Amino acid sequence: MKAARFSQFGGPEVLEIVDLPDPHPGQGQVRIAVRAAGVNPSDWKKRAGLMDPELPQTLGYEAAGIVDELGPGVTDVAVGDPVFGLSDAGAAQAELAVLSHYAPVPPSLDFAHAAALPAALETAWRALDQLGVTAGHTLLVNGASGSVGGAAVQLAVARGARVIGTASPANHDYLRSLGAEPVAYGDGLTARVRALAPAGVDLALDAAGSGILPELIDLAGAADHVITVADFTGAQKHGVRFSRGDDGRALHSLTAIGPLIESGRFSVPVAQTFPLADIAAAHRVSEHAHPRGKLILLVG
Repeated sequence: MKAARFSQFGGPEVLEIVDLPDPHPGQGQVRIAVRAAGVNPSDWKKRAGLMDPELPQTLGYEAAGIVDELGPGVTDVAVGDPVFGLSDAGAAQAELAVLSHYAPVPPSLDFAHAAALPAALETAWRALDQLGVTAGHTLLVNGASGSVGGAAVQLAVARGARVIGTASPANHDYLRSLGAEPVAYGDGLTARVRALAPAGVDLALDAAGSGILPELIDLAGAADHVITVADFTGAQKHGVRFSRGDDGRALHSLTAIGPLIESGRFSVPVAQTFPLADIAAAHRVSEHAHPRGKLILLVG
């Protein structure tokens, strides 16, 4: 099969489309003929040598496609079913991918929008669970117009929370459409949030990693009222929890999200699509632009 890989660290030019052996699913897994795969900031960070030291590396943790092989014990889907999900192997940007966690593609979505779901959905759901966001809470989301931030806004609104979201003014109408009250980030953020919530907020989620954890702690009243999914160094410095996949993933979100999607109350927008062969272009956009929505590789 054709798959994205790099054998040295560097810029997007080190990315290659290579022939690799076809993977096969293990216990409880399925293999899909990939139709679309998500691109995440972690991809270019891996390629640049900022994360894992091993070489060579394949890429991709989320995809959507058609089931073409079942692992032992799989009874909830059949060959030919459209599914989306997460690949623990980190090799979903390929013609074939093994999904360790999956769910049926919601009827209203195409493969590109289904592939946009898993990482942002699971990350946002997990962070809200760890914060304990419920009806009646006021939640501040920093970076609310990004994929994870936008997902968190919609999920929190669905739980009955009041949501205040930071974004550039150009994205304020978008945040309002998600159900959030927008504020501009940058100098004076604390005062702008307090103009909407004079007593501060109950909880805060940092989805942007823009160095404002002290302000979020001040607004939420304590470090244990704040979680970041984007600022590992800041979390250590300020005593804030950094939410990561190995501290209990919200995998049930993949199957639970369907009704919200079909009722029009949840979506992850697709900012741009690229053929698999143009993965270097996708990395350039991911690394240097700030797309509102997911970047998706189309396969097959």
